[in-house]
Amino acid sequence: MIRRPFTTATGPSVLRSAPARLGLAALVVVIGYLVVAPLVSLQIRAFSGGAEGYRQAFSATGIGRTVLNTIWLALGSVALALVAGTLLAWAASRLPRRLRFLRIFPMLPLVLPAVASVVGWSFLASPSAGYLNNVLRVLPFWSGRSEGPLDVNSIEWIIFITGISLSAFVYVFVTSGLRNIGEDLQEAARVSGSGRIKVFFTVTLPLLRPSLVYAAGVVLLLSLGQLTAPLLLGSNAGVQVLTTEMYRHVSTTPVEYGPAAALGSPLLIAGIIVVLAQKRLLGGESRFVTHTGKGMRTGGGSSVFAVVVIVFYAAISSVLPLCALAFVSLSPYWTGKLSFAKLSLENFNELFAQPEAVSAIGNSVTYAVAAMAITLPLGFAVACVLIRGQRYRVMRVILDFLVSMPLGIPAVIFGAGFLITYTSRPFVLYGTPWVMILAYVTLMIPFATRMQLSTLLALGRGYIEASRASGAGLVRTYATIVLPLVRSSLAGSAALLFVLLTHEFTASLLVRSSTTRVMGTLLYDYWNNGSYPMVAAVALVMTAVTGAGVGLAMLLGGSDTLSKM
Repeated sequence: MIRRPFTTATGPSVLRSAPARLGLAALVVVIGYLVVAPLVSLQIRAFSGGAEGYRQAFSATGIGRTVLNTIWLALGSVALALVAGTLLAWAASRLPRRLRFLRIFPMLPLVLPAVASVVGWSFLASPSAGYLNNVLRVLPFWSGRSEGPLDVNSIEWIIFITGISLSAFVYVFVTSGLRNIGEDLQEAARVSGSGRIKVFFTVTLPLLRPSLVYAAGVVLLLSLGQLTAPLLLGSNAGVQVLTTEMYRHVSTTPVEYGPAAALGSPLLIAGIIVVLAQKRLLGGESRFVTHTGKGMRTGGGSSVFAVVVIVFYAAISSVLPLCALAFVSLSPYWTGKLSFAKLSLENFNELFAQPEAVSAIGNSVTYAVAAMAITLPLGFAVACVLIRGQRYRVMRVILDFLVSMPLGIPAVIFGAGFLITYTSRPFVLYGTPWVMILAYVTLMIPFATRMQLSTLLALGRGYIEASRASGAGLVRTYATIVLPLVRSSLAGSAALLFVLLTHEFTASLLVRSSTTRVMGTLLYDYWNNGSYPMVAAVALVMTAVTGAGVGLAMLLGGSDTLSKM
């Protein structure tokens, strides 16, 4: 008779679980410090000295207008993004078969760096030297004017640029929602005599509620924390929002941490409220699922109007700004006049001849690769815990909450928090590459987790269970079975993280130093100096680096890789 080995409470089964528990605890502590420490540091500074930071921030002249501008920017961007994104999703579902490659066009703003788009629109719609304004002033309606009719420095245009850019997020969410809507209900409504417009508003739109609510929440959070457009376009015209005021306080000498931290508190609270509201509104998501087995189809064939909508959106969101950047970068100076006689590559030659510019470009790539190398395994570990960590329920919930926080809290808050946290003990990292890398890691953890979570869910549990049943340990199973199976998806996720990291502008601007410049901060320095051709050249280099990352992502992860962003 074969006797089973005797085990006690301290026997092999417990010993085998001890490393897993220790590793999980270490994972929670590391991510918890990265995410929570900057937020705690902010609040400590805001409340220090009897909440002196709050008194300074909210008793300042013009703070009421600043808050109203912030609200106006957020609500206006959400409204525009929801309408445009939903229209684009509908148009993508009505494209002729031979033109379905156009479905990628609404996602171009996810590829084009936000700072490049903003700068491009500045060259197009600046009141005096904007290319579009110079063309419009030729028309009889505006002839004789020296400025306008467009003013990119106004709050209305900042909302327009922000909303158009964020429409890409809505498009991705709504397109996914349309795929999950059964066609039977729509067919039944049409058979009952309802027209296509009525079917859309009475059947399709209500069923899209989960996608629209989630998209609205994401866009609202992104627009509340918007810094790029207000800083580059609104500051000179006196258009201030909470994020630009935060940046003003942290860019002064000495740094005014208290008021900056206090100004971030409404954005922090708004982020928490939005996330909770999303969960409440989407509580009964099963009520919006149609279990018919028939996905959304084009429902009535192709539409020429759909093609026009997508091409027009691609033109205003990406093509026009890129054309403006290209023309200015090839010109000796920016005058607003379209003259092809003096175009040359002199600005690019000058850019790559400057050691600080070459260093900034190299830093962007180096920091992005380093942060990607750290974030990818962290995200993989978190995704594994969220899928298979049922026995550690409390730790799993805590971990899920921690990795979700950077999605709900604007990057400008984390940027200010990083500046405070890593300029004091126990980790004095300011001025070193590590402060930038850790900032990037913190902001990218949710994306890395989400990308790999979907990959692991699609893989299923069959391979893992078969390996464990054959006697392989958990580490060996993941190393020899899981990782080889998801290798292409991991490579695509890595390339996408690289794209997002080379885009990053807000946190980079807040934690930068003279030794840790990246492409975004280099562009901002040229902008402040009025070197607009150099600004355009840097913006195009950023776009080229991003484009290379996207190309690699699509090569490794497939043609639908962009939808995973």
